Formats: sequence, structure tokens, C-alpha cells
Amino acid sequence: MKFSGRIATVASAALLLASSAGASLAENTKIRMGYIADYFGTSIAAIATEQKLWEKHGIDAELKVFTNGPIQVQALGAGSLDFAYLGAGAMWLPASGKAKIIAVNALGLSDRVIAQKGINSLADLKGKRIGIPEGTSGDMLYRLALEKAGLKRSDVETIKMDPSTVVSAFASQQIDAAGIWYPLVGTIKSKVPGTVELASNEDFYPEKSFPSAFVVSNEFSGNTEAVKKVNSVIKEALDFRAKNRELAVEITAKFLGVDPEPLMQESAMAKVLNSDDLEFLTQNGNVYKWFGGLADLYVAFGKIEKAMDPKDYYLADLYLEAK
Repeated sequence: MKFSGRIATVASAALLLASSAGASLAENTKIRMGYIADYFGTSIAAIATEQKLWEKHGIDAELKVFTNGPIQVQALGAGSLDFAYLGAGAMWLPASGKAKIIAVNALGLSDRVIAQKGINSLADLKGKRIGIPEGTSGDMLYRLALEKAGLKRSDVETIKMDPSTVVSAFASQQIDAAGIWYPLVGTIKSKVPGTVELASNEDFYPEKSFPSAFVVSNEFSGNTEAVKKVNSVIKEALDFRAKNRELAVEITAKFLGVDPEPLMQESAMAKVLNSDDLEFLTQNGNVYKWFGGLADLYVAFGKIEKAMDPKDYYLADLYLEAK
């Protein structure tokens, strides 16, 4: 009787453990998150996966790759995605009420206006054919550069192209210049020796800053506990990336299945902040200024008619509350 009693006790304990594990698994919050296949568009998701941060913070994450921010926001609106990564060029979407920002990723410095050999100044762009991925940070830098040079859009021929087409068109000299970013600039330079860099983000910093960020769909933003969990993952991954640049590049390259060298080059072209930095900059109002400055640019460029107040689309409290 004692022996059978011990069996029953062990069986009960095993059943309790299995039940607890099942309950723990059930408590994990399921999310769908988008990313873009470059260093700053992927590194947080890659680090969170490799370091098992999703599991640590009670998240069951389904990660989906996209080619740009606007497509991700369409997916958010359609209910097929919950969270997404957006570069600075897509910040008009939350500024116009299409999504809510939950966390800053980095301040981008990788955009360039480049030109063929022999074009040595922004003023020399007059009358030239310029390839632009419309609505991207490269497009924004291009517009700022034209304004700085005293040129109007009618002074040049702007040709809308996707990023990969810009590379091939520049290499075959079908265009004279482009508004594009690293690592694609590096690819172009390897194909076209003598490529000239006419402008970069740093020419306009800090008056104009180019933050990338993570957003949540308007519908899912009401799930505040899930947003805070995702922010906890993002914060820990941000801190890892800030402390371990080379390892972060290796992890991201492995995640994407690509050569780490272009990613290493790209990783140096941003102001990489940790979670403490971003908490402080949120509390002192700088983060609102970054988003407000981008929104003002989009209004000035005619992309949106009116921008919302950043306090209405940056969920700062949920970022600050996440641990």
C-alpha cells in the first residue's frame, strides 16, 4: 500500500509539473512582428531570438520579414501583424494616425545623396536624373539637400525607383544621382568607383534627426501588458546591441543568412542608444522633438496635410513602465 501510495504521489507531482508548464506556456502572449532585412531593421529581433528574450519576457513571437515600412503598416491595419519596425522614412504613418510608436530603435545616419563622378556639388544636380525610393529616409534627405542647395523639384528629374533598382540604374549610368542609404551605397561604390557623396544625415543633425522605431497597430495598442512585454524585450536587446556591436552584427548576419561585413559597415552609421538613454530622452522631451521634426518635414513635403502631436502617437508611458 505504501508503494502504491508513493506511485500516486509521484504521478500527482508529475501531473502538477506538466500542468504548470502547460499553464506557463499558455500565459505567453502571442504576437506577430515585422522586420526589414538590414542591420537596424533586424538586429533587435535577431538578438531577442538568439538570446531567448522573447521567452524570458513571456512572449511567443512570430517574426515576418518585409521590404519596407508602409507595407508593414498596411499589414497592421489589416490585422495580419501586431508590431512592426519602421525606418525614419515611414514615420509619416504614425504621425497621421496609422499606428502607435512604442519604442525608438536608433538615430539613422546611413542615408546619402550620391552622384556619378564629375558631379561635385548639390548645385550640380540641376537638370540631372535622380533615382529616389519614394517615401523613404533617402527621399527625405534628398529633399532636404535640394532645399539646402536652393533647388526646386522642378529643377531636377526625379525618378521613383525601388532600392534595388536604384543600385542597378546607378551602376549602368541610367541615373546621374540617387537618394539612398548604406549598405546599398557601399554596394554602389564597389560597382562604380569614383561615386561622389554629396549629402548625409549628419549635415542636418541635430536640427533634423532620423529616428527609426517600433510600432504597434492601433487595435493591438489597447493590450497594454503585451506592449510592455514587447518593450521589455526591445530594451534588453537594445542594451545588448549597444554593449556588443561585433557580436550583434554576427547574430544579425546569421539570422539573415548574409555576409556580416556589409552589416558591420551599416552598424557604424547610426547613433546607437541604450534603454537608459532613451528613457532619459523620453522624459526630457527630446524623443517627442525627433518625431515632431519628422512630421513637420512630411507636412512641408506634402506627404501629409497635418501631423498629429507626437504625444498622441508615441506611447511613452508604456515604454517607461516596461522593465
